[in-house]
Amino acid sequence: MSSSNASQTCKDYSFNHHLLLPGYILIFITGLTLNVMALWIFIRYLRLKSVVMIYMFNLAISDLTFTLPLPLRLYYYSNHHWPFGSTLCQVSGSVFQINMYGSCLFLLCINLDRYVAIVHPLRWRHLRRPKMAKLLCLIVWVVIFMGSIPTAIVHKQNHCEVQNQTIYLCFESFSDNMWQNNLFPLVVLAEILGFLLPLGCVTYCSIRIFQELCKDSQTKTLRQQKTIRLLLFNLVIFIICFVPYNTTLAVYGLIKAHVIKVEQETQTSVRQVLITTMLLASMNCTLDPLIYYFSTEGFRNTFKKMRWGEFWDLDTGTLKNQVVEKKSSRDHAASKVKQVPAKNFIRPDEPSPSLSTAVFLNGPIEDSEI
Repeated sequence: MSSSNASQTCKDYSFNHHLLLPGYILIFITGLTLNVMALWIFIRYLRLKSVVMIYMFNLAISDLTFTLPLPLRLYYYSNHHWPFGSTLCQVSGSVFQINMYGSCLFLLCINLDRYVAIVHPLRWRHLRRPKMAKLLCLIVWVVIFMGSIPTAIVHKQNHCEVQNQTIYLCFESFSDNMWQNNLFPLVVLAEILGFLLPLGCVTYCSIRIFQELCKDSQTKTLRQQKTIRLLLFNLVIFIICFVPYNTTLAVYGLIKAHVIKVEQETQTSVRQVLITTMLLASMNCTLDPLIYYFSTEGFRNTFKKMRWGEFWDLDTGTLKNQVVEKKSSRDHAASKVKQVPAKNFIRPDEPSPSLSTAVFLNGPIEDSEI
């Protein structure tokens, strides 16, 4: 910020700090614990063989990236002073954007994968390979890091005066000139590319998937139920975390850039709503692990059985002990696998399932998690 801030009297942000402090303490403890555990399960047990797991793994990294610098915010909100310098202020401000818009894009990738698997299982099947998923994740990381650079630039530490003492601020006290020339264009770009585009694609893909699954009037299979559960969780996270914050941010940006003229009281009220919705947006790092748990069978079973020394084997789709079993036990289990009941095969005189459903339900091992 400009040096003119040195002669300005500090505004009282203590109310907002007291509001944000307990929320971010809970988010830090919960988000750090859940995402470290999720990454450990993905790396140690599940080995990222599924395309969807690759997207979930990167989503967990994005959430963990947000939680790690949170202690700096907690200190600032508890002491109303930023002593860590301008660089860490820029990093702390940009990781919030990295997490939120990164989460939007990775959730979009998950929905697109389900869309291709169910609606176009043959036409775009080549896009559903682990190598393609890793390449797409790399592109997402490049995009969000490039987008975070302008955000980091405008989040420089600024200062003000109170009782002849210099107080350093971070995340707040942006001037109207800063909003008009720097922040508002960034808000418009982020809203379109980082929020509206993913929200529109997620909504469209979810509707098309629901329509495709509802074509079959028979009872939904377990795999279809998990797909529906996954899509519902994605929509809930968008509605709870991202829609309120981005909507309020767009309105507040229009006010600060003087595109919309309102009374000072209205501007203050909108800012208070923005502070509250920012907490909701930050909660996504604690809600994303629910996607892994409730929609991924291997993750859920590994989480439940990890304390018993068991893990989910993606190659066989079963729980196995980490301790090496005796050869006789393995041979006995193998003999059982070979005994496939004849009733599981489709007889020539029976109607076969539709091509789209058949491909989805009988896909390769990499799709077995959803």
